[in-house]
Amino acid sequence: MHDQAAPVTLKATDLRRRFGDREVVQGVNLELRRGEVLGLLGPNGAGKSTTLRMLTGNLAVEHGRIEICGVDLRTNPIKAKSNVGYLPEPPPLYKDWNVDDYLVLCAKIRRIEKTKLSSAIKRVIELCQLASVRKQLIGTLSRGYQQRVGIAQAIIHEPEVLILDEPTVGLDPNQIRDIRSLIRDIGNLHSVILSTHILQEIDAVCDKVEIMHWGKLVYSGSLGQVTSAQPNPVLVVGFRRPPTLDDIAAIPGVTSVNTLSETLFQINFTAGADPTSAVISAATNKDWDLFQITPAKTSLEDLFIQLTQRGQTP
Repeated sequence: MHDQAAPVTLKATDLRRRFGDREVVQGVNLELRRGEVLGLLGPNGAGKSTTLRMLTGNLAVEHGRIEICGVDLRTNPIKAKSNVGYLPEPPPLYKDWNVDDYLVLCAKIRRIEKTKLSSAIKRVIELCQLASVRKQLIGTLSRGYQQRVGIAQAIIHEPEVLILDEPTVGLDPNQIRDIRSLIRDIGNLHSVILSTHILQEIDAVCDKVEIMHWGKLVYSGSLGQVTSAQPNPVLVVGFRRPPTLDDIAAIPGVTSVNTLSETLFQINFTAGADPTSAVISAATNKDWDLFQITPAKTSLEDLFIQLTQRGQTP
């Protein structure tokens, strides 16, 4: 469990943004603490990239407030942005430059002092494992190494907040594993927002998840809380002398029954029902020989599908 006493590094309140007659970001609120990796999850077109562009100051906020390390992004943008690193999709690389020269440029843009420039570049070269390619042209590197260079430019000034937009898109499985490992390492030193539509990405590297759909946040919580986010109670029950499905459906509060095996059933209940006591009572009274009764855990995939299929349409 992440330390809730850690300082807040980014706070966004009621963010809104409209393109034409469509409001693509609608009242988004986010909070990020030091050492925390937050996964911003949503289908394509959910408004994730637009939100990230506002959080980094690359797109004006029409309504709302963003504070980075306590600094208001609107009233003091230079100081606020100095605490943010950003890897957009696609990454901002000069492909006809070599890695070293490109990172020197990025360090100068970030106003790193000349006396500290060499050590800053050495630090990100080591952290992002770029030593073997530092003299190569960026355009000749694999997509995985190019993403590493993109992350290196985002952290060269040691920002408190690192924002990554689809950091593993287009990578092969080995490259994805390496980038995920790098993100976990960075998450120990920085606060990270990771935007993706890939569920495994969230499971692999994040402490908490925000699910976005049609411009709104429709879920916010830790990954541990996902398993208890089922909107209605669901039980997996086992009977050695199983009743008929109609018998189970007759239990007060039951909305549907699914057969898992000859003796196991998934029972869905209405919100507010007391499923455990109702099942035990029915099984005892009718001698069904109950041997298992456990809450069904909701996976991140289950929750994502529930929220993005039934959610608001544009």
